[in-house]
Amino acid sequence: MLMRTDPFRELDRLTQQFLGANGTWSRPAPMALDACRVGDEYVICFDLPGVDPGAIDIDVERNMLTVKAERRPRHQGEDVKWELSERPLGVFSRQVMLSDTLDPEGISADYDAGVLTLKIPVAEKAKPRKIAISHPGERKQIRA
Repeated sequence: MLMRTDPFRELDRLTQQFLGANGTWSRPAPMALDACRVGDEYVICFDLPGVDPGAIDIDVERNMLTVKAERRPRHQGEDVKWELSERPLGVFSRQVMLSDTLDPEGISADYDAGVLTLKIPVAEKAKPRKIAISHPGERKQIRA
């Protein structure tokens, strides 16, 4: 199960999008994400178009998953004159609190077509299991 950490994050994202603010290292802009459960794992997809995979940083500390990325302008130099720049640049970050039912040690990451996909397995202790029932007169132990 994923838990939201900041109920005002979406409002902040919309405000920054409206004002055209770019993220900085001290105040990164939020990135859009989708999350769903597929079988025994959670899948989180982050939109990071135009970001070099080497500029993406993924950390997990005490069940807090942090994804940070930086998008820089493609063309830089003295002879470049920008006529129009609408694509957001700068630093983007998103934090997601992982519940105790997930296994942060088993996280895998894939980056394709501007989408970072993280797969987080459900912990073994959280998966459904069968309980054997002993009959009177038998000396079987109940397995959990």
